[in-house]
Amino acid sequence: MLTYLSRRVLSLIVSLAAASLVIFLVVEIAPGDPAAYMLGINAQPETLAALRAELNLDLSPPARYLAWVGGLLTGDLGISYTYRTPVAGMVADRLWISLPLTVYALVLAVLVAFPAGLVAAARRGRPADLAVMGASQLGVAVPNFWFAMLLVSLFAITWRIFPSGGFPGWDDPAAALKALTLPAIALALPQAAILARILRSSLIDALHEDYIRTARAKGLSPAQALRRHGLRNALIPVLTILGLQFSFLLAGAIIIEQVFYLPGLGRLIFQSISQRDLITVESVVMLLVFAVIVVNFLTDLAYAIADPRLRRR
Repeated sequence: MLTYLSRRVLSLIVSLAAASLVIFLVVEIAPGDPAAYMLGINAQPETLAALRAELNLDLSPPARYLAWVGGLLTGDLGISYTYRTPVAGMVADRLWISLPLTVYALVLAVLVAFPAGLVAAARRGRPADLAVMGASQLGVAVPNFWFAMLLVSLFAITWRIFPSGGFPGWDDPAAALKALTLPAIALALPQAAILARILRSSLIDALHEDYIRTARAKGLSPAQALRRHGLRNALIPVLTILGLQFSFLLAGAIIIEQVFYLPGLGRLIFQSISQRDLITVESVVMLLVFAVIVVNFLTDLAYAIADPRLRRR
């Protein structure tokens, strides 16, 4: 296990180094001058040169890359070109909305998908299976922004159970969770549908394995054999999807955050790109890539725990 862990840590470090270089190059080669954008087209050359020096934009690309990476290693994400405040503080403020929203949506997706996948696999070809598959097909096909607007129409405008948008802050946790409930449901629906279908397929494959036949021969029902022996072996593809879904939800909730007026990381990236705030774009994207790589690392560890044979590969 120690050798496996060492290999995965080395792979994580190499991936982060390669990602930082790619992100820097992609953002740096984008057309436009942030200093010129900030000062406008009528800016004097001396003022423009002074601002470029203040933002370190007059340094060579290698020097800027090393300065940026050095700052990342010490937790300094730089100063926003647009807001003139530390990027780390802006990210921390937004992360306290996006991260709980992601976890909330993922928990809802798992709570819906696991029972649905188990029922569908245990009752394959029966009405319960057809109902789960039909609902999951609908969940994948319906755009989540349309579902979000439907939720707002029903639960916020018609029945007034949840707020239609905005975020009150974490001073009142109950109000904060209430504000995140509709966005979390909108994000969880397609993820639950995907998870349920994959779990059903994995469990049906497990039904044909010898250890399931042995469990059935000992007197267990199909549902009991699946729950006690098949579920753990069917978890590997499900863990893969869960890891990818976490990354997608954390970085990809831009539209849902716009629908519900949530000031999360997605909106921060959108605003930073439109304002040519390169240092904020680089740092936030790097943070999201770091989250993706760490989640994949933890997923690999979960693989090794679920299936010890993977530690020898």
